[in-house]
Amino acid sequence: MNVLIIDDDPANLALLTHLLQAIPDVTLIESNAPCEALEWCRENEPDLILVDYMMPKMDGLQFLKAFRALPDRAAVPVVMITADTQRGILHKALQIGANDFLTKPVDKTELRARVSNLLALRKAQKQLASRAAWLAEEVHKATKEIVAREREAIHRLSSAAEYRDPETGAHLLRLSHYAGLLAANLGLDNTQQELIRDAAPMHDIGKVGIPDAILLKPGKLDADEMNIMRKHPQIGADILKGSTSPLLQIAATISLSHHEKYDGSGYPHGLKGDDIPLYGRIIAVADVFDALTSARPYKPAWEIDKAVALIKEGSGSHFDPKCVDAFFKDWDAVLQIHSQYSDKDVV
Repeated sequence: MNVLIIDDDPANLALLTHLLQAIPDVTLIESNAPCEALEWCRENEPDLILVDYMMPKMDGLQFLKAFRALPDRAAVPVVMITADTQRGILHKALQIGANDFLTKPVDKTELRARVSNLLALRKAQKQLASRAAWLAEEVHKATKEIVAREREAIHRLSSAAEYRDPETGAHLLRLSHYAGLLAANLGLDNTQQELIRDAAPMHDIGKVGIPDAILLKPGKLDADEMNIMRKHPQIGADILKGSTSPLLQIAATISLSHHEKYDGSGYPHGLKGDDIPLYGRIIAVADVFDALTSARPYKPAWEIDKAVALIKEGSGSHFDPKCVDAFFKDWDAVLQIHSQYSDKDVV
């Protein structure tokens, strides 16, 4: 344990050092200049400070106030040493952060007892802080494992949907990254960006409940078939609802709302404008753009310029204008995602 002793009088400094040498496991650091001692404290962490009040240039109160202002030094115990007649100084010292005090002439037994007690408390404090840091790290590890399992569940459920839908794994990757980019450009925080990236692949999980004859039909769906197809957002939300996981809750929201349109003409509930959850509005832009620019068994991929024109044309009707603007805010990043996760490169 490091004990810093500050006193401008060499005799007092030597006396205090001599009296404290008998305490085991203590390293004594002497200083006759409080300004230099303060600089030492910036780079080193004492476990206890004994500081005299009457010193030139910087007295004990000034040192104490400056020391307490240093980062991560608020919990270090400080003992102020004053003359017996300086009760007002003592009270002020206690008010600005002194933990204890000693009066001159210092009693040997009292000095050793007070220092030993404060060092014992300091040791327990450091052990508690170390324990708290360890527990925080363990909680962080456990949380990461839970998130990893949630992501695995998302991946496996999304993969199950892929077996019944001609969409590719590359589509899900592109959609996730488009959604994360859009969220970032809208100013969502890092946690929200990560959640929407992880939840995006679940947007069409409800298609597992659609008959193959409709889901895999190569031609245009008739009115009855379309009515059945339009049930997949609700099916997906029903699969995902009721979870305590924020990730699965957002996935349920995305599933239910990503086919809603900004003008209220979408499905399944005909929501309009900001009544559509923001996550659904984000996915709507990302999903349509990727669907247009991707080849399917029933259609070739559109040229990017043609897809861009359709997205911009749909701003305010199909899509939230803010989401459209955010999508095109970093166009180079969109093109990078489109190129990096191409269908031919992702199995």
